[in-house]
Amino acid sequence: MKYPEKFDVIVIGGGHAGTEAAAAAARMGAKTLLLTQNIETIGMMSCNPAIGGIGKGHLVKEIDAMDGLMARAADKAGIQFRTLNSRKGPAVRATRAQADRNLYRVAIRKLLDNQENLSIFQSMVNNLLIENHQVCGVYTQHQIRFIGKTVILTAGTFLGGKIHVGLNHYTGGRAGDSASLNLAENLRSLPFKVERLKTGTPPRIDAKTIDFSKCQAQPGDHPRPIFSFIGSHCDQPQQIPCWITHTNEKTHEIIRSGLGHSPVYTGVINGIGPRYCPSIEDKVMRFADKNSHQVFLEPESLTSCEIYPNGISTSLPFETQINYVRSMKGLENAVITRPGYAIEYDFFDPQDLKNSLETKHIENLFFAGQINGTTGYEEAGAQGLLAGINAVLKAREKPAWFPTRATAYIGVMVDDLITQGTKEPYRMFTSRAEYRLLLREDNADQRLTGVAKDMGLVSDERYSQYCKKMEILEKHKEKLRSTWVQPEMINENVEININREANAYDLLKRPEVPYSELEKIDIIDDKLPNNIKNQLEIEIKYEGYLKRQQDEIDKHKRNEDKKIPDNFDYHSVKGLSAEVTEKLDKIRPKTIGQAQRISGVTPAAISLILVYIKKYRNFNTI
Repeated sequence: MKYPEKFDVIVIGGGHAGTEAAAAAARMGAKTLLLTQNIETIGMMSCNPAIGGIGKGHLVKEIDAMDGLMARAADKAGIQFRTLNSRKGPAVRATRAQADRNLYRVAIRKLLDNQENLSIFQSMVNNLLIENHQVCGVYTQHQIRFIGKTVILTAGTFLGGKIHVGLNHYTGGRAGDSASLNLAENLRSLPFKVERLKTGTPPRIDAKTIDFSKCQAQPGDHPRPIFSFIGSHCDQPQQIPCWITHTNEKTHEIIRSGLGHSPVYTGVINGIGPRYCPSIEDKVMRFADKNSHQVFLEPESLTSCEIYPNGISTSLPFETQINYVRSMKGLENAVITRPGYAIEYDFFDPQDLKNSLETKHIENLFFAGQINGTTGYEEAGAQGLLAGINAVLKAREKPAWFPTRATAYIGVMVDDLITQGTKEPYRMFTSRAEYRLLLREDNADQRLTGVAKDMGLVSDERYSQYCKKMEILEKHKEKLRSTWVQPEMINENVEININREANAYDLLKRPEVPYSELEKIDIIDDKLPNNIKNQLEIEIKYEGYLKRQQDEIDKHKRNEDKKIPDNFDYHSVKGLSAEVTEKLDKIRPKTIGQAQRISGVTPAAISLILVYIKKYRNFNTI
């Protein structure tokens, strides 16, 4: 049957990409449908119960700056908060929240249930409805046709998913959920390049069977960081510690002896796994010189006894899992509640996408999340947000929007994917961003909230708080500029050395003078929120570096933003190698900046293209 209502945006999948996509589209006022095979698992954390981390926390802050869900849910569910790299520079400091997976799922569901313009329906999608190379809806296992102007596919690990425990395997999207087999088969008939990737998860352990006295406690930070720009400590539940143990030589010997039954080392699994989150068997083999690896014992919930042992994901047989878990200190009597496993799944070459995440081959169809070769909740959520925005813009026949590498980590990630593709699960790191000093967590709202408001993404409440924050920042910068410190104001409690009058703003520029030292002089306001104090210090102390980086961006912007005509014929450019011509013709970069980042495209090739673009434009103006 044909569903009686039509939609502007149909989102397939209720994971992190799908929920952000659906919420973003609905916030913009589009009539949105979220289709999921199980309503009860919307927002589920399939693997590690944590949000954020190096690079990933930056993505979460950017999602939040545009009024997304992830940071607000993390604040509601976070049972331990930490700032990673806190002793390093502000560009690489990152927030991480250990989450109660039940509270997180409930928080996401509540946000979606209260979202206007959003409908949720439980049914597995079997096929896309396509006419004249344009998607116009979907067809479900219940034989219902849903009609929509645009479709966003966020299938996670469900497309052709196959779960491996030792040499035993079965189909599944994750443990306990069916794989999407019909949709996977039908998508393979479309003109997309399909490959396989692998990821994994560790066995879960009953906390009652762990001797924590033999493990190292890992408490959260005090004061606790807050993820959302509109969050507060009142949102956060009870805080508890994590724990650390280690593998040892006995552990490694048990793992090595089990490799004969490993699907990875016997060739049963062909998909490539994440380089930066390898299985324990990969760690033992690749880092043979190390006789120990850290294992983080992370609580899954305040109301359950399950522990997530971060660092020992595996596809080894269950018997081997028991033995190597019990070889570690504190886990000698550990009882496993769920076996670890590896999962293989389909992904599509992200070079077949536009910057908007719309596919090049099928109009009005958008891909977001692991289907594009990424790994992690945060990368998926950021793509979902971007796809949701652009699906609405496409439905309204408006130009696409996407951030650049100089304005957001979301822009860095998407540009990396569509210009370079990926052969392994892509993970965000701060090192991927050439302008990371400007792309800090603390200023994500300054970079994105204004433009998000213009697109109708941001609530009046959030925008009002953002404007108030900016007003306070500017007011106190001006106050620091107009405040002068006399030598006689400095006492033995203040670690500032001056022998003549000094401006407070200039004093704060000194690397050895934190804001806390200025507070000891009674002329400085000490009632400011910590986030305002931190941002004042960062912006003032790094003012020169920030200006230098902005100048560098402005210098490169001329060619970075120089548009390449949509129908530009690379085969007409004499002097380009066949390899470069083939890559450019396939990827069809929108700008010279994108073309420069395609592997194998040399500066000489860019010079030739610039000459031919000039000829092309002169010819078309005659």
